[in-house]
Amino acid sequence: MPHPPNRELKLPPEAENKYRQWLTHLNDEFTRHSSYDLRSEIVRDALFQIYLGRPHGGRSSATLTTELPLLVVAESFDARNVTLPAEHYGEVDTALFYPRKPLLYFWQMFDNSSLGLNHWLGVHFRSMLARHIFHHTGKNIRFHRNVILTFGYNLTVEDGVRVFENVRIDDRNGPMTLTAGTELRESIFSE
Repeated sequence: MPHPPNRELKLPPEAENKYRQWLTHLNDEFTRHSSYDLRSEIVRDALFQIYLGRPHGGRSSATLTTELPLLVVAESFDARNVTLPAEHYGEVDTALFYPRKPLLYFWQMFDNSSLGLNHWLGVHFRSMLARHIFHHTGKNIRFHRNVILTFGYNLTVEDGVRVFENVRIDDRNGPMTLTAGTELRESIFSE
């Protein structure tokens, strides 16, 4: 039985304007800067603000052992200081993966933050990132919370695709296409 169409929910204009400004800023930054290092810095700075509520102030050294956990958290916001499972796979094309790694990490960390619970913002955030991660991205795509991507660069997502919560998309073994209008509710793996 087909599902009824989704309701279009309206946000208060002030909130929607702030969300759109933030997404536009991030999109512009990721468009302008495609290198691993610069994207890692952009993501680090955004995660620092999302999780700690203040701008990144540069590296500091711990003088007390009680400060070490905070410093470990701060270092973990930088994608260059973490490993993702995809980096261990022999199939990874490092030239394609590393410019996308900070964005894949941002996707996961956003979903695990309190912002990830905001459905409107999350769908728009993931759609923006998808345009920088996937091989090709169509219009009106919707990725819900906790979608796990392996490489991303092998993925083509056509118009109107919806991917629901807790789905894993493993594109390790080559190109994958989510055809127009697909509603994906279960994990998939390239063959």
